[in-house]
Amino acid sequence: MALNVRRRRRRRLSMTSLIDVIFLLLLFFMLTSTFSKYGEIEFATAAAGGAETDRAIRFVKLEANRILVDGTLAAFEDMAMVMATDKPQTALISLGQNATSQQLIDLLSVLKGIDHLRAQVIG
Repeated sequence: MALNVRRRRRRRLSMTSLIDVIFLLLLFFMLTSTFSKYGEIEFATAAAGGAETDRAIRFVKLEANRILVDGTLAAFEDMAMVMATDKPQTALISLGQNATSQQLIDLLSVLKGIDHLRAQVIG
């Protein structure tokens, strides 16, 4: 007595869908790494301790819509010219309640390019 057993034929694996998934993942990671920029801003926070006597101290108050340098109003575009000097100086930056972190980063990036200037953010 012969049994008639049907063998199931396996379908061939389709590599197209696997390749599509790998391609899409590769494309996603390439695009996300291309559009994300990593920047680094160094700033020091003021701490209790001995004061430096050889550096001039400038007080900068950053508010939402204005910047005060030593109590006088200064435009953001003129900060490099206002703060430029030949002598070593420290800029103590005080943040107003409505100042944003982007404004602080913009100010620090301008101050970073000034020679003989060290910026410190105070609470």
